[in-house]
Amino acid sequence: MNRRYKKTSDAIKILDSMEGNDPELKALIAEEVDNLQIARSICQLRTKAGLSHAELAKRVGTTQSVISRLEDADYGGHSLPMLQRIAAALENRIKIRWIPLNRKQPA
Repeated sequence: MNRRYKKTSDAIKILDSMEGNDPELKALIAEEVDNLQIARSICQLRTKAGLSHAELAKRVGTTQSVISRLEDADYGGHSLPMLQRIAAALENRIKIRWIPLNRKQPA
């Protein structure tokens, strides 16, 4: 049987097709997406504020390497207290939402 598949470069569609019905893989992918969103948010807020890693680190009371690590999409050790310190240094607040596991997360 010869099937034709439409190629896509949409990472979410590719991941959705890979995860299938594997709950462990779905959980792992969801965690990685969360880490990416946190890292991206920190970087965007810092950049919007016109701050370097070192300048934000000074405001937060940490080191430049910690800020750099927090902005790394592969880092999964974000703590709520540190995120709150960063938010405060950037004159923001953190909002947490609870989303049922059986629903797709909004983009």
